[in-house]
Amino acid sequence: MKNIVAGHVPVTATEFIELALGIDLELFTGPAVESAMERAARLDVAHEVLAELWESDPETAAYAESLLRTLPLKRQPSSRRRAVRRPVKGRVAFSAVAA
Repeated sequence: MKNIVAGHVPVTATEFIELALGIDLELFTGPAVESAMERAARLDVAHEVLAELWESDPETAAYAESLLRTLPLKRQPSSRRRAVRRPVKGRVAFSAVAA
């Protein structure tokens, strides 16, 4: 059976949880790398969302609050190709050539 929410088919377990609970897990766990300012902003929003969740869905709020104490989620390797830098025409790459 396929699980479809608003036209989106979850591919990973994380996507399924996000769609089922209606919360962004990364909002509560944080990305692997973020600056102190980004972290403070993310946590401000997470606490606002958490306050609303406690009123509407205490069970999900308890789960989201526990996520605040976890390590950042690790991203699954993307199937997208990464850009490869190629030398610009006319430029010589640095090499250790004796003069």
